[in-house]
Amino acid sequence: MLRRNRALRTSAGLTALAAVSALTLTACGSGAQGGSGGGGTKVGLITKTDTNPFFVKMKEGAERAAKENGVELVSAAGKFDGDNAGQVTAIENMVNSGVKGILITPNDSKAIVPALAKARAKGVLVIALDSPTEPQDATDALFATDNVKAGELIGRYAKAAMAGKEAKIATLDLAPGVAVGVQRHQGFLKGFGIAEGDPSVVCMQDTGGDQAKGQTAMENCLQKSPDINVVYTINEPAALGAHTALKAKGLEKKVLVVSVDGGCTGTKAVKEGKIAATSQQYPLEMASQGVKAVADFAKSGKKASGYTDTGVTLITDAAKTGVEAEDTAYGLEKCWG
Repeated sequence: MLRRNRALRTSAGLTALAAVSALTLTACGSGAQGGSGGGGTKVGLITKTDTNPFFVKMKEGAERAAKENGVELVSAAGKFDGDNAGQVTAIENMVNSGVKGILITPNDSKAIVPALAKARAKGVLVIALDSPTEPQDATDALFATDNVKAGELIGRYAKAAMAGKEAKIATLDLAPGVAVGVQRHQGFLKGFGIAEGDPSVVCMQDTGGDQAKGQTAMENCLQKSPDINVVYTINEPAALGAHTALKAKGLEKKVLVVSVDGGCTGTKAVKEGKIAATSQQYPLEMASQGVKAVADFAKSGKKASGYTDTGVTLITDAAKTGVEAEDTAYGLEKCWG
């Protein structure tokens, strides 16, 4: 999900042009005409990209909530996952256009902070969705999955599924220092009942949450430790990449793969047995609650604050005693993408 932008070195002019071209205005409901629920109130939504199904669903949730609350949605996205500069320019454009609040999934949880501080100084309510900033209080509020809990659920599941057998674990992570990845990783270890550095973790690789990189990471881990029997993945694309590598070695039935996200593709992969279990999160709910918070702020002047957990559910068709879960039928009703 989050990836640091180490590659972007374009000029300020080109950066601004890219961000402006990414910024789109959408009039939702009666708010654009000054109807009830906001009187022309504008709400900004800035996602990491506009292609990832997770963020597509988030935008759908924001559009629906904008109509329900009589406000106008202004949306923008990074050019790629990690595009901090594009998000900074989008913030500036939105503030200049008069938005009452900005909802953002930060591409760089630290580098985005100065731009958010400027927006807040001008009275704009700023809410992080899905991914916290660093520090978290750089935004007024956070609406997100409890990523530690998401990791803990699949960690507990994996521990129960191993039924006392010695574990040889590979962790296919996100990227160094990225909050979402760190939290899920730590949650998995906690759920499995081990600490960082435990010898049962025989391989750790970063994937950037990418399917192709997940496959390469799994291939590298198998080369290092052919006896791996548990694989934790940061998300379902990485899990599907791992499955491809395992299948090539004839190991897909012998290795337990667990993941996080709950997208429709990932949930179908659970149903098909490619992934044993996943922790499902709810981007539509994040966006809906965020838009409502801005609409309420426009009406009352009261700002949302602190952290709101938007829910997470373990999805599996092979439930284990002591680990609360729902089956894939439930997951497919709630999935996104």
